Amino acid sequence: MSDTVLLEVVDGVATVTLNRPESLNAWTPEMEQSWNDTFDQIGGHRGVRAVVVTGAGRGFCSGADTRALGSRAHGEEERPARVRPLSSIVAFPKPVVAAVNGPCVGLGLAVALSCDVRFASTRATFHAPFARLGLPAELDIDWLLPRLVGTGRALDMLLSGRAVAAEEAHSIGLVERVLPPEDLIPAATRYAAEIARSCSPEALAVIKRQVAGAPRASSVPDARPLGDFAEGIAAAAERRAPNFPPLTVDTAWWKV
Repeated sequence: MSDTVLLEVVDGVATVTLNRPESLNAWTPEMEQSWNDTFDQIGGHRGVRAVVVTGAGRGFCSGADTRALGSRAHGEEERPARVRPLSSIVAFPKPVVAAVNGPCVGLGLAVALSCDVRFASTRATFHAPFARLGLPAELDIDWLLPRLVGTGRALDMLLSGRAVAAEEAHSIGLVERVLPPEDLIPAATRYAAEIARSCSPEALAVIKRQVAGAPRASSVPDARPLGDFAEGIAAAAERRAPNFPPLTVDTAWWKV
């Protein structure tokens, strides 16, 4: 992995940091490869039970790198081929929390929308400028955004191309919490750590599939983690923290 994406694992929580702060973490092919490699690593890491995604410096992700956009605008490069769509994080079998610390634009917005829960700094802004660039809504944002905020509000953002500040993003359901900049990462990490300590990894994977709309028939067999259920009931009865085993089901399906 390159240093364009950093990974730290502490107490069951993997913190993934987009790391091109000089460009507000503008997305490059190298960053995308490192992003995919990082999620491959933590997907199979038995010690990782939850993930926090954030950006280094003042920004979360300012979108695709301008050099790539310029090449595409002049017909020198087609839409970049992707090993897997960015929205595949929706199907990642472990909870992913976005800690949006600054501008979250275009491709960066797709990353944030693909996460399960979004915390935002008061300095965060959310921007889908596709129409202003002569582009349709891309990167599955046309599907992701209406699921969170509804059709009308999604169209407001997409048709106007305007930036949405953190407080408005919270009021329309785009983010779950808004925090002072200095509290953002600690709060997101505490939230992820509580999930890692308290929740069954297998149950979390199944719940994510259910909410994402996986066919019910495919999720029913997974929804019988009898060992986890017995441990959860025993822990509640004994007033202690549960001791759930790591996720052992096949996790390769999320990349499809």
